[in-house]
Amino acid sequence: MSITLEKETTNRALSSLRRYCAEELDLELRELPAQLFLEFILKEIGPSIYNSAMGDAQSFLRDRVADLEDACHEPEFPYWDRSAGKRGAR
Repeated sequence: MSITLEKETTNRALSSLRRYCAEELDLELRELPAQLFLEFILKEIGPSIYNSAMGDAQSFLRDRVADLEDACHEPEFPYWDRSAGKRGAR
């Protein structure tokens, strides 16, 4: 699975990457090297981040489904459970 970004997101990522390199590494990264570096990050590291996020989402959803089962369960045929206590008291 290839991770792709929207055009605006790509532009912001490239701007951030170039600024980081300039400020933190004292390295002026031109447009093409920045694009190639971003593509490398998306192909090489992106799947690990994606898989981790999917695992978090699955865990979150599993917890919500478990809560839903408890919150939405109604006992069936409760009348006889109540009246059994009344009959036993007679």
